[in-house]
Amino acid sequence: MILTATQMKEAEKAAFAEGATSEGLMEIAGEGIKACIRQFFHKPGSAIVFCGKGHNGGDALLTARHLQNDGWQIDVRLAFPIAELAPLTRRHLEAIEVRATNSLPDRGSGSLIVIDGLLGIGAKGAPLGRVAECIREMNSMRSQGAFSIAIDIPSGLEATTGQVFDPCVQADLTVTLGFPKTGLLADSATDHVGRLAVVSLRGVLASEGNAASVATASSLRSYLPIRNFDTHKGNYGRIGIVAGSPGYLGAGRLCSSASVHAGGGLVTLYALPETYERFSLLTIPEVMVQRVESYDQVLMERHDVLAIGPGLGRDHDQAIRDLVEKAPIPCVVDADALNAVSQDMTLLNRCAGPRLLTPHPGEMERLDSQMGRSRRLWAEEFVNRYPATLLLKGARTIVVEKGSSVSFNATGNPGMGSGGMGDVLTGVTAALIGSGRSPRDAAILGAWLCGRAAEIAIFNGADSQESLTASSVIDYLGAAFSALRSGDY
Repeated sequence: MILTATQMKEAEKAAFAEGATSEGLMEIAGEGIKACIRQFFHKPGSAIVFCGKGHNGGDALLTARHLQNDGWQIDVRLAFPIAELAPLTRRHLEAIEVRATNSLPDRGSGSLIVIDGLLGIGAKGAPLGRVAECIREMNSMRSQGAFSIAIDIPSGLEATTGQVFDPCVQADLTVTLGFPKTGLLADSATDHVGRLAVVSLRGVLASEGNAASVATASSLRSYLPIRNFDTHKGNYGRIGIVAGSPGYLGAGRLCSSASVHAGGGLVTLYALPETYERFSLLTIPEVMVQRVESYDQVLMERHDVLAIGPGLGRDHDQAIRDLVEKAPIPCVVDADALNAVSQDMTLLNRCAGPRLLTPHPGEMERLDSQMGRSRRLWAEEFVNRYPATLLLKGARTIVVEKGSSVSFNATGNPGMGSGGMGDVLTGVTAALIGSGRSPRDAAILGAWLCGRAAEIAIFNGADSQESLTASSVIDYLGAAFSALRSGDY
């Protein structure tokens, strides 16, 4: 559930009426924020906490105390005199050992993070005075390599509407408390929110709010049951991959490899005569490469799911449209298959089985022009017209199907802005469907896993945002599955 600022305050008020206390909720928040930070930074470093006078500052200071107990060096920058701090916030300031410096810590001592505890969800209008100065200082530190973390909401962002004021914290990670706020998921907010994590506050329950949700490990864990010991490859699906063409063989390799690494039982890549020999040499050993004279032969094979489109080119559009329309099983439709479908959108109303469409914004524009709509409204109105599940890619991937609430993905990072990432996602979602999940559940789970794999690749030091590749995401899919089961944010 996603709440406005007013709805969140009402939920907290109800919790207080039932016996919850500000101090107790702050303790839960501080522990959760620290755990989320440890998910990205396994070793202690230096943290600079920018602190306002309210309980948002208290959350940040309590987090700093937990980090200090774990060996982090802590520096605090106050936006207000100590006498103006809320009593609970002042108490948490007094409980930590503060470094007396206004200079950047020595980067040789480890990672540097800056924590935004300046303004909470009740703030209105543009930040002024010392608060504005602190925001600019935080953003300057980020531009010099610090990792910026916002507590609950980036200061300078309106919690309900997502309006971005000047100045506004540009966070790499926002750890929101209790429930996601509607403003965090506005299109205008994405570049200031960054990676979004949700820390549940025990005892705080919402009686009203928006039915949309943010995918989290806790909400997805039931999608990934532990496998029975008495199991075999036939339990995890026969996945057919229709991908790749001369000049785009990598798309077929990435898609089929990702399907294997996401748990597909039997993965077959179908190749036309002109690509068969090269695919036989290029694909990983676990993928079966089968020659077909034309793509309509794929319909005669036994499958549980088909993944269609990555790197296909446009030479076989009619055959691809026939495959999308006539296959009686679930199909993941991506890339050039989407481009083929865009030439005859009515076929989506005639499909013989469930369809998961996975367009990036450019492909989506060819399917249905955005015409100034928000990404969410764009996606919702599309599935109201066409009987398909839609995964609309982007920095905040959206999954929606008619009759179900919208799900926002929060994992991932800017390093995923490179070729092949969509091919990997197609293979992963196909494997998840083949293992028995619905297209919607597979889309939500697949987006989370691919994004988390990309994060692990970077924060484990194997890659940077510049060097991250789709192959690296495949390499870290196993770690992402483990992270989901272990309760990462």
